[in-house]
Amino acid sequence: MSVAHTQTMSLLSTPAEVRQFVREQKHLGKTVGFVPTMGYLHEGHGSLFRKAAATSDCVIASCFVNPTQFGEKDDYVNYPKDRLRDTQLAESCGVDALFLPEPSVIYPNGEQVTVKVNEKTDVLCGKSRPGHFDGVATVLTKLFTITQPDRVYFGMKDAQQVAIVSSLIESFHFPIELISCPIVREEDGLAKSSRNVRLLSEERREASEVYRGLKFGSELILNGEKDFDRIIRAVRGYYEKHLTLGSVDYIDVLNYPELTRTKEMMSGRVIIACAVRYLNARLIDNITLDCDNGESEASV
Repeated sequence: MSVAHTQTMSLLSTPAEVRQFVREQKHLGKTVGFVPTMGYLHEGHGSLFRKAAATSDCVIASCFVNPTQFGEKDDYVNYPKDRLRDTQLAESCGVDALFLPEPSVIYPNGEQVTVKVNEKTDVLCGKSRPGHFDGVATVLTKLFTITQPDRVYFGMKDAQQVAIVSSLIESFHFPIELISCPIVREEDGLAKSSRNVRLLSEERREASEVYRGLKFGSELILNGEKDFDRIIRAVRGYYEKHLTLGSVDYIDVLNYPELTRTKEMMSGRVIIACAVRYLNARLIDNITLDCDNGESEASV
């Protein structure tokens, strides 16, 4: 079986090639870290790769635009792609093998067998995207089975996904440690995302207010406000003043990682999250914080 190589990074396209690579690494006593992505990589992904390289002996990344997690066909078809750039960025950040499968490889029999997520999906992004996290859980179950990693790395930009992946690992008894990594931001606070490239120039200037609105809400929490609905109203008021081009999809404050409101007044670890829709891009962002100890979790 032949495996393509760049100068130092293997390029893999089939499960058999990945399994061969992993067997060789584990035979050498190495731990394997895995970073699943949908490609069109940016510095946020780079931070995950570097974290994986620092904490695992060998790093595998995947670039696969998963069709089963898209609700709108146009969103899937138009998802940005740049394989050469992805390969260069992954290699420069210490990735040892890049898995680049075709949809027919991941779904050889279509969608005959899928995973259904029954909790944590009726809030935040899941509320308006039915079936999205079923698609995420299905493809991750396949990728975890193929790559057999010791650790997996996810960014907290999609904190709902991180919470669901944690449940997936626990439910299926995957022997995998989940490492969640801080959100990486532009200088003005906008969370780095593959979809940012779709923003028009005037939308991009305004989009920094998405994070500022969440900061406004998180500061209210850290200053002692414990009422969920008051925080939501305050952030909504901020956006009504500062967002003229984007429309708010949702704003919510929930206990994390349960993604529920376990008490009438907030306590412990919470997440304040939002989604804002522009003409060709939907932006998500969040801040997690410990409202008992007055600590906000860092972003980079």
